Amino acid sequence: MPKTLLFNAGLITMDAGRRQFARGAVLVEGDRITAVGRSDDLVAAAGPDVQRIDLRGRWLLPGLINTHVHTSQQLGRGLGDDVGLLTWLYERIWPYESNMTPEDSYVSTLLCGLEQIRSGVTCLAEPGGQFVDGMARAVTELGLRAQLARSTMDMGEGLPTNWNETTDEALGIQVAHYERWHGKADGRIRVWFGLRTIFNNSDDLIVRTKALADAYGVGVHMHVAEIKDEVEFAAATRGATTVTHLRDLGVLDRNFLAVHSVWLTDDEVRMFADHHVKVSHNPAAAMRVLGFAKVPEMLEAGVCVALGTDGAPSNNRMTLIDEMWLASLIHKGRTLDPTVVPAQAVLAMVTCDAARALLWEDEIGSVEVGKKADLTVIDPDSPAMLPMHDPVANMVTSMHAHNVESVMAGGRWLMRDREILVVNEQEIIEEAKARAAAIARRAGIVLPPRFNVVD
Repeated sequence: MPKTLLFNAGLITMDAGRRQFARGAVLVEGDRITAVGRSDDLVAAAGPDVQRIDLRGRWLLPGLINTHVHTSQQLGRGLGDDVGLLTWLYERIWPYESNMTPEDSYVSTLLCGLEQIRSGVTCLAEPGGQFVDGMARAVTELGLRAQLARSTMDMGEGLPTNWNETTDEALGIQVAHYERWHGKADGRIRVWFGLRTIFNNSDDLIVRTKALADAYGVGVHMHVAEIKDEVEFAAATRGATTVTHLRDLGVLDRNFLAVHSVWLTDDEVRMFADHHVKVSHNPAAAMRVLGFAKVPEMLEAGVCVALGTDGAPSNNRMTLIDEMWLASLIHKGRTLDPTVVPAQAVLAMVTCDAARALLWEDEIGSVEVGKKADLTVIDPDSPAMLPMHDPVANMVTSMHAHNVESVMAGGRWLMRDREILVVNEQEIIEEAKARAAAIARRAGIVLPPRFNVVD
């Protein structure tokens, strides 16, 4: 079993004691961490069969965890800018997604995965496109850890014809995905059950989805209380706003991951806390059109809040590093309180708390003995990140994707010294450009020019 000692690094462990080492070291054996401590101690104890990597001047973090990213939307980047929600959905995103092929989804996930790796992410949670097989193939090749789900709908206005499914069909497809992919890629893939939104999910589907997730020992990934129109729709058609209705259905639970969760009442924040619901907060996507989630209130109530990027047409910047910066700012502005959502809480949202949100905290989310060797090496030596008076704050507010030097998942280098090692990056980029244009043509999506275009 290969052994690698990473030493002389500034080390932020994100363990329960929140230990931070000025000169820390991590010993990796196979796919796991077997020692964490001071560099001098671990170097002295290392045997001759250990590969030593001196990270002097670098910082070592747990691999970042993106708790909500639509990998199948990566080829649609730029299709949703500066338009209202209904135009975004009915004229851009649904036509785009419904004209994708399984191979398109595979290439889209490869491209998205490259952006994730280059921004320090080792694990992602996919809330659902239509082709889980393509996503799973891609993350297997990329070496990433992933929680995959299918975008599941059994009702709703305006759905593309090829998405019309009965409740039984929708559930059966997801069970098949679980049986085909859960635990594959050396355990790096987990399959959850997905629900799109209450606009598109019957109560029967919601209740039966939760029952299946419980039976298979996994979770439910759902967009919840995303926009004001949604909670008004739920109140009009189900008799209560989204979160209250989900509570009444009995599906709020520790294995329920609620995404966005912008339009919650104070009572519903407490419902989340009481039922141990996890929340994926997506700051950039929320700023597009959704609004301000009550993240300070959630944290105060004890809700586990993690960060996600959402999909490229909702955000354009698919990097958790940017989401950390936004999360550290927007809630201070909303509350006019500079002390809310401090840097240490934001860093937890992409590491240990993100692992809790995905029910994966036993293996990832912190640098600890026995956990998977999912690690990110940061090179702070750039004008934008120096000086490092407060390293934790710098990671949240000053870091950029170009500061990510190397990324390891399960003891395997996915990127080393900024070079992608697992796939041919340039080939994927070229293939992605061609497929993105072809999907837009098939979908009939033509964006109006913003300026006078001269050929």
